Amino acid sequence: MQIENIVFDFGGVLVDWNPRYLFTGEFADPEEMEYFLATVCSPEWNLRQDAGRSFAEGIAEREQYYPEYTEMIRKYFSDWQIMLRGEISENVKLLKILQSTTKLKLFGLTNWSAETMPIARQRFTFFQCFTGIVVSGEEKMVKPDREIYQLLLTRYSLVAERCLFIDDGELNVQTAQAMGFHTIHYHGEVRLADEFRRMGIL
Repeated sequence: MQIENIVFDFGGVLVDWNPRYLFTGEFADPEEMEYFLATVCSPEWNLRQDAGRSFAEGIAEREQYYPEYTEMIRKYFSDWQIMLRGEISENVKLLKILQSTTKLKLFGLTNWSAETMPIARQRFTFFQCFTGIVVSGEEKMVKPDREIYQLLLTRYSLVAERCLFIDDGELNVQTAQAMGFHTIHYHGEVRLADEFRRMGIL
């Protein structure tokens, strides 16, 4: 196994992001909050911002259909930083270890809005560990579409078979596998340090 590069997803792998961190304090009824996050400002709606749509456009569209939630819809962007609880520390520590003890290059491939990514970059210093980062909102394409993976490979002259891709989204991992990447599907039962040792990286 010849791995020269590790490609990290950010949200759910290196950053603990969840809209419930914001809206738990805004809704008195947990069931109404779940309805709002499943139907009004849903993951599918948020993905369109990750794909390059402005929050102004997305908010206006939702307000038209759900005027009773206007205040909450606007908070999704104005108070977005509250959704960032912090680093997933055990994984972020690995970045420094990989950087100091291996010759591997680190890259980021993330579904993230171009409008909110600067907030995360300013808050977290670990972004300095990366040789290159591809942000979906800046490129107007999203995982799991193959195009954004190919953009990463082309832009940084990478070969998929020499890259390890880590993501918490199963569909994202499946696309990477189909393109020849080595992969780790990260979730609560996975310890990256153990996976790296198993693969001979650490």
